[in-house]
Amino acid sequence: MARSSYYYALSHPKAPTRPELWDAISEIFSRTPNGCGHRQIAMCLRAERGARIADKTVLKVMHEMGISCGIRRETDYRKYNSYKGLVGETFENVLGRDFGAEGPWQKMGTDVTEFKQAWGKAYLAPIYDFGSKETIAWSVSKSASMAQQHDILDQLFSRMPKGATPILHSDMGWQYQQRAWAERLREHGIVQSMSGKGNCIDNGATEQIFGHIKDEFFKGRKWATFEEFKKDLDAYIVHWNTRRRQVKLKGLTPEEFRNQSLAA
Repeated sequence: MARSSYYYALSHPKAPTRPELWDAISEIFSRTPNGCGHRQIAMCLRAERGARIADKTVLKVMHEMGISCGIRRETDYRKYNSYKGLVGETFENVLGRDFGAEGPWQKMGTDVTEFKQAWGKAYLAPIYDFGSKETIAWSVSKSASMAQQHDILDQLFSRMPKGATPILHSDMGWQYQQRAWAERLREHGIVQSMSGKGNCIDNGATEQIFGHIKDEFFKGRKWATFEEFKKDLDAYIVHWNTRRRQVKLKGLTPEEFRNQSLAA
């Protein structure tokens, strides 16, 4: 290094990048227990603070602040398997891995995932809208039962707009083969679609949200009781729907996208 460059660097210490946004970045990062990535923070800064800032600049600031979001590793979590063979009616894979939707209430997915704690296990059963990226119905229970499944259907039917005829996609879990489940969907004009046996990629859009939940909410945490866990998970899903911005929704939250789509 040239002598002049050395002394110039000493006399001109590097200033922090966008220091006026550091408090805001810290607050956004802390909204979920395990933090969030730079793209999520950048979208929130632009939408909520009116900041003009690039994603890569936020990443640079996070490095300077010493905060980072862990990279998802698929092997970190044990996958719950609800397949118990052919115990009822099965259906054609109507979606064929085409999870794209132009708006809400067109294509939806459902599945069950398991959380293990010292007091036992908990099961989350959501119904996820592929168009709005919104969890439109969900149930957290100590058992993966049909009572849980009927609970989410009750929520779904109470929210579904008149005239909507969405496709509801699932794997071949025993719950979705039950006659009562299939009949309730038919009665409300919902087309049932199923993945191929043992092919999780066919249900990838719903599996993806489980990965986000376990990274941002669950990883490395412990709860003393099921009730405390359920309360916090319910709050996280509300955060997902109302505050967590989505790149594929052009920086909108699922709730904002749904409201704009239905108003159009």
